[in-house]
Amino acid sequence: MPEFTVLAGPPDSDAEVLALYESVGWTAYTREPEVLAAAIRGSSFVVTARSAGGGLVGLARAVSDDATICYLQDILVGPAYQKSGAGRALLDAVQTRYLHVRQLVLITDNEPGQRAFYEALGFTAGSDFRPEPLRVFAQFR
Repeated sequence: MPEFTVLAGPPDSDAEVLALYESVGWTAYTREPEVLAAAIRGSSFVVTARSAGGGLVGLARAVSDDATICYLQDILVGPAYQKSGAGRALLDAVQTRYLHVRQLVLITDNEPGQRAFYEALGFTAGSDFRPEPLRVFAQFR
């Protein structure tokens, strides 16, 4: 299993962030690198995973009012470090930082692997809440 370290704070290099997002095919972000850089800088909390050699292998970022809600905007791990525990460690760092906040929310792809990952970490799809399912609304431009 590859070794990594989790560190709070944004990466120093926009280029390494762009390379990480490209490695997982998140082209909605990589088409406009300056917007991605601004998004990272404007996030409430950023945490990274770094390889033993110091390379960026994962990142999570949150947007929050630090009182009632934390929106986990991005959590991504480069292909070589997927299934290494890096994603779980990044999420743990965000959850620890916002432990006092009542709602932790995220929107993700509708693929079985994503659902299984987040359910294993204690998340529930809105339609699965009981006794009443939740409606989730989003608008993408």
